[in-house]
Amino acid sequence: MRSPPPAEARVTIERRAADVFDFYRDFHNLPRFLGDVMASEQIGPATFRWTIQGPLGVRLRSTVRLTEERANELLRYETAAGPGMRTRWTVRFSPGSEPGRTEVHEVLTTPFGALGRIALTLAGKPPAAEVAANLRRLKQLLETGEVTDTAHAVAGKFGRPAVGGHDGPD
Repeated sequence: MRSPPPAEARVTIERRAADVFDFYRDFHNLPRFLGDVMASEQIGPATFRWTIQGPLGVRLRSTVRLTEERANELLRYETAAGPGMRTRWTVRFSPGSEPGRTEVHEVLTTPFGALGRIALTLAGKPPAAEVAANLRRLKQLLETGEVTDTAHAVAGKFGRPAVGGHDGPD
């Protein structure tokens, strides 16, 4: 049986690829746009400890390692769990169709394939919707300096109540 595709989303940001890459690569910036990451502390050259607000207000800590980096092109990182238990992210940065634009494509692979995604969805954390919301917030932050999209975010994190759907027009 073939495993289902991972969760993924794309966004075009009105900034140069180097600017977008540099901002995203600084893992201290991630809590500024990721909906459930409350803090990111560097504990090694390519290792970070994230504090995550989980369902029902439970705070979790996760160790995340940067596993591959190509300047202005690619970041890959994963949780430091046992084989088959890791969450993996691949984020690609490429020049947009017009100068000064960057296409960002993020792919999230969760443990346990379809079962893991179903469990996360039942817990109120649908992976595909979260990836898309996180990229929308990254775009807002880099283009306007503020985050207004609270979809799939911890309630009150961005100064507004969290909502399950997309804020604003499609």
